[in-house]
Amino acid sequence: MAGGGYPVIELVIDSIRVGLRHYRRVVVLREKEAERFLTIWIGADVADAIALKLQNVAVPRPQTHDLLFNSIGDLGGVVKSVIVNDLKDDTFFAKVIVEQNGRTLEIDSRPSDAIALAVRAEVPIYAAEDVLERAGIVLDDEGQAIEGQDRERPPAPTAEELEKLAAFRDFVAGLDLDDLGKGE
Repeated sequence: MAGGGYPVIELVIDSIRVGLRHYRRVVVLREKEAERFLTIWIGADVADAIALKLQNVAVPRPQTHDLLFNSIGDLGGVVKSVIVNDLKDDTFFAKVIVEQNGRTLEIDSRPSDAIALAVRAEVPIYAAEDVLERAGIVLDDEGQAIEGQDRERPPAPTAEELEKLAAFRDFVAGLDLDDLGKGE
């Protein structure tokens, strides 16, 4: 286990996309060892911060996430990983795992900020297994979400849970997913 005492699964950033209907940004995370995806809405500023770092674009002055990364280091800490650890009322939660002076700190964070920090620190991104079970998406050969896939997992979500996730499903349905999984 990578942190927090709960089972986690490593993810990689698959892409950052703009929804065609809403023009909102979404970071698409993919399970490192499988084809399940986790989509998280993020603000345009954080989407740009992640994309700039992923593309190794130099900026003349440090951005907010550079400041945070540098501050953690200057205070004797080392970012070890980030974990998308919870999902409540359609909102994802994350923790930044920092080691400092022999102790491990779990710092509460928005997932978007944690991911922006992870790309700067070049550390793994994880999701709690139960978060992926509730919000992960598996795509068929045509790039459409497969509903109710079971593959030895807990029962499919209830109607109430599906209703709560309807906004995510609508957003994903509006994305151009033709090149999903093909990398940058």
